[in-house]
Amino acid sequence: MNIDMIRAAAQRLEGHARKTPLLSSPFLDEIAGRRLFVKPECLQHTGSFKFRGGWSALSAMDEATRQKGVLAFSSGNHAQGVAFAAQQHGVPAVIIMPADAPQLKIDNTRALGAEVVLYDRAKESREEIGARLEAERGLTLVKPYDEPQVIAGQGTCGLEIAQQAADLGISEAEVVVCCGGGGLTSGIALALEADAPGLKVRPAEPEGFDDVKRSLASGQIETNPAMSGNICDAILTPAAGDLTFPIMHRLCGPGIAVSEDECLHAMALAFLRLKLVVEPGGAAAMAAALFHGDELEGDTVIATISGGNVDPEMFTRALQSYAR
Repeated sequence: MNIDMIRAAAQRLEGHARKTPLLSSPFLDEIAGRRLFVKPECLQHTGSFKFRGGWSALSAMDEATRQKGVLAFSSGNHAQGVAFAAQQHGVPAVIIMPADAPQLKIDNTRALGAEVVLYDRAKESREEIGARLEAERGLTLVKPYDEPQVIAGQGTCGLEIAQQAADLGISEAEVVVCCGGGGLTSGIALALEADAPGLKVRPAEPEGFDDVKRSLASGQIETNPAMSGNICDAILTPAAGDLTFPIMHRLCGPGIAVSEDECLHAMALAFLRLKLVVEPGGAAAMAAALFHGDELEGDTVIATISGGNVDPEMFTRALQSYAR
């Protein structure tokens, strides 16, 4: 992985991905205790940053490989990103999704033309299912985070942050990023190292699923004891990737763990103050910026909102929890 791959991905994404803005609100600044800027990738195609990685990976394939079709496994956002990229390229996509993924994400993935294969994540291995389908159909696996071209695509978000921060006169800030396997986090960190070295990345994860936080502290890849049991489904992964962890270990500051209630509160505030619809996992970085100010440094923080694919029931729960 290097900055040249990210810049090349940005060229391939030109005219296909949305350049999402940096948003702010004085109400949020007051809660955060500093200037807070939000990068809303919930406004990206398919509702998350995952489209960047999906398009980057497919557009980098040779035509013969791409035409055979692609395979991905995901709880929903990578699924939709790859499905839409495949649809736009006119090639088949098979997506392996956990049966307990939000129904909206399953429905959206099917609506984008992908074949969805559901599995029980407590009893079945998505890797084994994927290996079988690869062999049977000649598909190419697009990994959700530990894949160079996917990381490159996600890193284009960091290129935008660097330019937008410069336009605002921001040369020093902490950039809090929602983190699962680390594709977005490592990609942004590489982009900022090159274009905005005064901006430091901090991973944000759910409490009890903070393997990256623990890995950064120990210096080796730690794993999560479970794969479910938290509302932040989009960022529940077994462990950081073999490609993503070394990048994060070199470039990121300490991780931050946030509670479910903090994510729900952040979801409500994003709606009320920024007019954004955010899913729980997508709100983790904003929750860290708002409610963990004692773990941050400086007078400016930038937080990613990584996705907005939330079922109505969960979004209602967030608004009701804020009302209480």
